[in-house]
Amino acid sequence: MKILVLGPGAREHAIVLALLAEDADHEVVCAPGNAGIAASGVATPELAYTDPAAVAAFVAERGFDLVVIGPEAPLVAGVANPLRAAGVPVFGPDQDAAQLEGSKAFAKRVMDAAEVPTGRAARVASVAEAGAVLDEFGAPYVVKADGLAAGKGVLVTEDRDAAIAHVETWAPHGDVLVEEFLDGQEVSLFFFADGHDVLPLSPAQDYKRIFDGDAGPNTGGMGAYSPLPWVADDFVAEITRTVALPTVRQLEAEGTPFVGLLYCGLIVTEKGVRVIEFNARFGDPETQVVLARLESPLSQYLLAAATGQLAAQPEPRFSDEPAVIVVVASEGYPGEVVTGRPITGLDAAAAVPGVHLVHAATARDADGGWVATGGRVLGVVARGETFAAARERAYESVGLITLAGAQHRTDIAARVA
Repeated sequence: MKILVLGPGAREHAIVLALLAEDADHEVVCAPGNAGIAASGVATPELAYTDPAAVAAFVAERGFDLVVIGPEAPLVAGVANPLRAAGVPVFGPDQDAAQLEGSKAFAKRVMDAAEVPTGRAARVASVAEAGAVLDEFGAPYVVKADGLAAGKGVLVTEDRDAAIAHVETWAPHGDVLVEEFLDGQEVSLFFFADGHDVLPLSPAQDYKRIFDGDAGPNTGGMGAYSPLPWVADDFVAEITRTVALPTVRQLEAEGTPFVGLLYCGLIVTEKGVRVIEFNARFGDPETQVVLARLESPLSQYLLAAATGQLAAQPEPRFSDEPAVIVVVASEGYPGEVVTGRPITGLDAAAAVPGVHLVHAATARDADGGWVATGGRVLGVVARGETFAAARERAYESVGLITLAGAQHRTDIAARVA
């Protein structure tokens, strides 16, 4: 197949690598891609990938059998709409269905209509409204910007003043949700969805805080591991039955079919599993470990979802070997980031057995060397016969990478190793 992957990050690099690993003669293009994806031998043409008209024109000119939309921004911008209208198979929901991620209030409404288990939430538009709800729900306080916020719109705090300040920060940009705090282990579970049916992938757990021990501010994700040996044997079946399928069927009934990747952000509480959030695309960095274990051809499921054929597909197969990813970030992340610094040791890091690298924010300098261009720079993905082996390989590889001021967590998957 001729496949276009849209997006510039590590998630797209992981998708590209999974497609290239198939025993198939795919022609894969990633736009705009990044320097690491280009180094994988994939074309990375410049493209305004969040502009529906620009993407539609690009696809019409080049011709693709399948378009895979990676990040949330182009989905919420409606990039899928003109492509699907032109008859192009697209893995990614239309603009209306993408509001499942683009608007937390929309997602809560859909969950309520579909009777999906989730925590209490109230939409507030002012500090005065927020104060009353915060007092009703009690600490710890959970405050979320309603729209996309690049992983920085969520605050969980014991400090009421900080919660109020978060409302003040985000209220001018739109509604804010105050939610009930849910305590437990978090799980990311992805589903392929074709607008009517779903098929599950393997669960993963990510690490959102910047520092060891889940300290510090939230980030886009500092690491992840898969599978989750501590979840119940029927966990995936339960979430399919109680969360994913009801949600997709509810959107279908509302005339906004969800076609693409349904990301269920879950928490296992004493009272049962609850949904924290939905995303409308592969999660980052969980995708990197889930796809590292996928043994079925990824393209088979992407195309089946895009063409309404999931019911005819078997459940995806996964290796029993665990996978771990450790994210290497620039100094200052997730605040003001120092960029432009050289990165060395990547060849040695990638040569560690069972390891591969995914790039998020790198570029080549005039001499062909690597430099960091953003916050989360790259991820080290390792597989091993055991979690301990996978962790050892991942951290051995991280130790070979040199980036001045770099930061990474040292406790990824420690609890299961």
